[in-house]
Amino acid sequence: MTVLVAYNDSPQGETAFRAAVAEAVHRSTALAVLVLTPQDADAGVPATLAHLLDTLPAGVARPEITYRSEHLDPAEAIIDEAERTAPDVVVVGARKRSPVGKFLLGSTTQRVLLDSPVPVLVVKASH
Repeated sequence: MTVLVAYNDSPQGETAFRAAVAEAVHRSTALAVLVLTPQDADAGVPATLAHLLDTLPAGVARPEITYRSEHLDPAEAIIDEAERTAPDVVVVGARKRSPVGKFLLGSTTQRVLLDSPVPVLVVKASH
């Protein structure tokens, strides 16, 4: 099986990546990464993600990396990837938001929690 991490270039993305690696080690399973920032297919792996990949512990294979289509919002992309790959768990990062901000802007994390076909692990960045 697999641990799927929703990654973006932010403290939340880095925290989610590190939590997903720990979860993959704990479960003795593969890691998969969904990059939430739409990318040109020829652009390659983002530099910050490449650095994180270089820090993978021994025994964790280099993950499959997919990229969000610019036509999907992040929540849809995460849910679609979870449906496609059927991971054991999806790991997403969260940031602190005010109650008014959540009400006015909606919440990717909330949508993923409600609509994911598999369990979701939400981790909060320390910054």
